[in-house]
Amino acid sequence: MKMRTLGSTGLKVSNLCLGAMMFGAFGNRDHDECVSIIDAALDGGINFIDTADVYSAGESETIVGKALAAGGSAKRDNIVLATKAHGPMGEDPNMGGNSRRWLIKECDNSLRRLGTDWIDLYQIHRPDLSCDIDETLGALSDLIHAGKIRYAGSSTFPAYQIVEAQWTAEKRGRERFVCEQPPYSILVRGIEADILPTCQKYGMGVIPWSPLAGGWLTGRYRKGVPVEELPKSSRATRIPRRYDLALPENQAKLDAADALAGVAEEAGMSLIDLALGFVLSHPVVTSAIIGPRTMEQLKGQIDAGDVVLDDAVLDRIDEIVPPGTNVNDADAGWTPPSLARSWERRRPGRH
Repeated sequence: MKMRTLGSTGLKVSNLCLGAMMFGAFGNRDHDECVSIIDAALDGGINFIDTADVYSAGESETIVGKALAAGGSAKRDNIVLATKAHGPMGEDPNMGGNSRRWLIKECDNSLRRLGTDWIDLYQIHRPDLSCDIDETLGALSDLIHAGKIRYAGSSTFPAYQIVEAQWTAEKRGRERFVCEQPPYSILVRGIEADILPTCQKYGMGVIPWSPLAGGWLTGRYRKGVPVEELPKSSRATRIPRRYDLALPENQAKLDAADALAGVAEEAGMSLIDLALGFVLSHPVVTSAIIGPRTMEQLKGQIDAGDVVLDDAVLDRIDEIVPPGTNVNDADAGWTPPSLARSWERRRPGRH
């Protein structure tokens, strides 16, 4: 497994990161099997694990904690452990968001579930437009100074908010975000326009989530396959805008996935290797997050960290999905309220 430096921190992480979102009720409910997958990933050279409080309502963090406990302090010392906060963790409206009140409390909750004294990378899972970024950075700075977290990062932030966070940190003397975790895959290339150049400008690491485009780039989505035989996923029920083939943007994803599978075959590799190799080819990317649900899925992905795509293959990919393009904007991970809420675009008094 190749190691890369996380931004300008000096911290070395494997170029594949084990994402734990599918451990627990979201995916695999067998805790022992999940622990075995974590152990196999570590044995394969991965030293970087990413989870979040909201994944299966804390169950994912608990499973990761079980895996860490099984190996004692030496195992924990060799792992770069990342988690996230922001999403709702209860009915109380203050059990979520990016406020000082919540982040201080939820960090302690994550530490308890993970069974550790510190978190290497604590990330803000999404922007919170109701909360001043200085409030968030101030809380994260206090957590760093208290030794509860080592670094802070953002996830799925638009470029202008990444810049605002960097400027606020400099102006107010706060600890800064050292990395961004955005959605990035061959089918979701929108971040190439501004987010990746912004991260490069500020020396931030980049840890893309969903490099396989939520399963579309596993090789199982092919044209000519009857709809009823295409992969079934709980995500398809939860987020039909990203999977319903009655929508033209998802038909476009199917067309692209099928064409990309042909490119992979011509290059003598799996579509998974092509997809992960593409994400890792960008010079700003530090580590691509893989999120296996089963041991078989892990085995099909873990060797992709060694894949190098030549210019001819990258050019073919650009022909199928042009740079900076999201085939379906629903895959971007976050929609600004100014687009999602019609009343924010219309003159007061119309409603």
